[in-house]
Amino acid sequence: MTELNVTPLMDLAFSLLIIFMISTPLLEQTIPIDLPKQEENPSSARPEIEFQVISINAKGQIYWGKQPVDMVELNSLLESMSKMPNPPAISFRGDFSLPYQKIVDVIDAIKRHNLTKLHLDTEVR
Repeated sequence: MTELNVTPLMDLAFSLLIIFMISTPLLEQTIPIDLPKQEENPSSARPEIEFQVISINAKGQIYWGKQPVDMVELNSLLESMSKMPNPPAISFRGDFSLPYQKIVDVIDAIKRHNLTKLHLDTEVR
C-alpha cells in the first residue's frame, strides 16, 4: 500500500470543526459587572509607557493633564496627538458619579482620531 489513508483524519477534523462551531457562541455571554473598582493585583504592574491623562471630574469638566479643556479643545489636542509618529497611550479617568454618556463622548472622540492605546483607570479597593 503506497498511499496514506487520510479518511479518519478528515473525519476527526470535521468533528472538531462542528464542536467548535457549536461551542463558540456559548462562550460569548454578557456578564454583569460592577465598575469602576478593581481588586489590587501586584502582578498587573504597568510597564513603563508614556501616558497622556484625560480626566473628567464629577461636574463634567474635562481635563487634559491638569489643564481644563472643552470638547472642541480636546478634539484639536487629540488631532495633533494622532499626527505624532508614535503617540503616547491615553489614560482616561472618569468620576464614578458621571453619566455614562459623558464618558462615551470622550472615548468616541479618542476613537475618531484613531488613537487605539487607551487605558481606563479604576480605583483600587
